[in-house]
Amino acid sequence: MIIFRDVSYTYPGATRPVLRHVNFHLPEATFALVVGRSGAGKSTLLRCVNGLVPHFSGGTFAGRLAVAGLDPLYATPRVMSRWVGFVFQNPEAQFVLDRVEDEIAFALENAAMPRQEMRVRVEEVLDLLDLAALRERKLETLSGGERQRVAIAAALAFRPRVLVLDEPTSQLDPQSAEDVLNALVRLNHDLGLTVLLAEHRLERVLQYADRVIALPDASDGAEGVLCGATREVLPQLGLLPPLVALAKQLDWQPLPLTIKEGLHFSRPLAERLPPVPPAIALPRHNRVGLALQRVGVRYEQQPILRDVSLEVRRGEILVLMGRNGSGKTTLLKTLVGLVRPESGRIWVDGREVTGEDVTAICQRVGYLPQEADALLFADTVRQELAVTLRNHGLPEQDEVIDPLLAQLGLSAHAGRYPRDLSVGERQRVALGAITVTRPVALLLDEPTRGLDYAAKEALSALLRGWRDAGMAILVVTHDVEFAARTADRVALLSQGELIAEGVPAEVLSASPLFAPQIARLFPGRGWLTVEDSLRGLRVATQP
Repeated sequence: MIIFRDVSYTYPGATRPVLRHVNFHLPEATFALVVGRSGAGKSTLLRCVNGLVPHFSGGTFAGRLAVAGLDPLYATPRVMSRWVGFVFQNPEAQFVLDRVEDEIAFALENAAMPRQEMRVRVEEVLDLLDLAALRERKLETLSGGERQRVAIAAALAFRPRVLVLDEPTSQLDPQSAEDVLNALVRLNHDLGLTVLLAEHRLERVLQYADRVIALPDASDGAEGVLCGATREVLPQLGLLPPLVALAKQLDWQPLPLTIKEGLHFSRPLAERLPPVPPAIALPRHNRVGLALQRVGVRYEQQPILRDVSLEVRRGEILVLMGRNGSGKTTLLKTLVGLVRPESGRIWVDGREVTGEDVTAICQRVGYLPQEADALLFADTVRQELAVTLRNHGLPEQDEVIDPLLAQLGLSAHAGRYPRDLSVGERQRVALGAITVTRPVALLLDEPTRGLDYAAKEALSALLRGWRDAGMAILVVTHDVEFAARTADRVALLSQGELIAEGVPAEVLSASPLFAPQIARLFPGRGWLTVEDSLRGLRVATQP
């Protein structure tokens, strides 16, 4: 179905290829997962399948490629679109119309499909992806996760033989991600749809994949790929979800891919552990950096936030979680003045800012939206940071810019055009642009989108360093593993209401939806990370 034969590709102006001598063969009806570090070329590889690379991107292409018997290099993306459905990392990039049902039907109308058949297909995907209730909504009113589901539905409506998805769960809460992946598995099993997807959150996808395609890190000059059955490739990977990482440490064989399989190994260990001592809440002395008091927000007469009171202290990282559409992004926008509250009051570092202009608030608060590209407009990475300093009336000092670029792992990209970078790299450039002024508070909306495990750990360490320097940090994320490693406190939002707040071990472990893998393997222990479990097991077994 999909054959790569010695494929190499170099972007225009690049000094080295992003893909080097790639070889693999995926039979029809395969569910394949592409893995690799941020910037390894996963998105590039996916775009080769429908001809966007090199037809849209230009550059130098070498090797042979066949998809459903066609060569995308000669068939062009227009022809390949009938055979290959594609869902981009940024779903907004592929939207044409402004209403959910119209967007899903758009490609079918362009293909002059009979109206009756078109309506049947639209209804199918609306039900399949739980979008029926949103069919009349405008896309601009949807949450990031809801938009992602609409993009997947639009790609599926054509009933392609191959479906290619670039990080399809990056903006979805755990339940929505599971629903989407189960829908893809049903299409794969029942209709023989070939599924090829790239994903950094391997804990969500590994159990569904028949095969794994692992790309090397192109920056170190490595060539070729690993391609094979999931359990065969896993032991050779450096990027692993917590369950598999722990299993390798403890030599569990065969390597478990699901919590059910992992419990077979963890339950005997847990039965020998002593009782868990009661948790002791630590006092919180620091000054409040951000605060909302009984804030309410409505949109078109619909309540989005309901009487929300929340505070983040300086020297603290608070992670806010909740289902798609629960109001998390709206809360961040309200804090910086992009959304005006109907009721309630807002403070930044002890000063009330309710009703103040966005520009005034953002002098003291850094805000990274989900669409980080909206913050990128300079010619180089370095200039992005320099422009921010200039706009705030601050000197453009090398001793401020250079250390931050190094912290973000961007020193080697300082002279590059930001939009030529990978999604994860662009995210880090935008993060640098909003933090170069050293704000007292930082708001991050899905900051791990496009980041591999190593990059997420680096981001977590960076945030902890800023926290220790006295910054108040509020992170909105669906990434439960990142929350487990990073948060000092966790709050849960549901339908615009704050329903839980406390230390991560209590809030995350108590929620089946948001519990990390280690908490599910050892329920009731308060362990959230691989390090927690290894430390706890070692202490418990010491004589």
